[in-house]
Amino acid sequence: MKLSAQEEYGLRCLLQMGRRGPDKIHTIPEISREEGLSSHHVAKLMRILRRGGLVISARGQAGGYRLARPPEEITVAVALRALGGQIFSSGFCKRHSGQRTTCTHDQDCSIRPLWRALQSLVEQVLERATLTDLLAHETEVAEWLLHQRVGIDGSFRAQEVTAPATM
Repeated sequence: MKLSAQEEYGLRCLLQMGRRGPDKIHTIPEISREEGLSSHHVAKLMRILRRGGLVISARGQAGGYRLARPPEEITVAVALRALGGQIFSSGFCKRHSGQRTTCTHDQDCSIRPLWRALQSLVEQVLERATLTDLLAHETEVAEWLLHQRVGIDGSFRAQEVTAPATM
């Protein structure tokens, strides 16, 4: 599974804004230069983030963008939803139906519970993580994740999801 470039770069733009001061006005050229992205791409991302309620735009000579809320109030889950969505959503099966209108496994799908469980685990981690958490150094974020019961290697350390019983 992959995060899209839009999700990665959008999150990086939000972190750049949080790093430089959440109340400061940030211009597209500044964010573009700091993140190594084209101004056009940053402008597109900022429109998406504005529509998602994560940033506020200010027009005029001293215009630009600022975070809509303090970074400790913006979860990574909310940011990623605004930028692109989820690993598994209700329309997932319709998008992967092959040549048919509905998937051949629409009534009895053994894969769907796996995607739902994975989405749930991912959401649990992303709902706990805020922009403030990600403003730390990499080793500090890794340590924070360990305390959240998620391993540095991405393994989940809880027994919250068990394999289905075999017959």
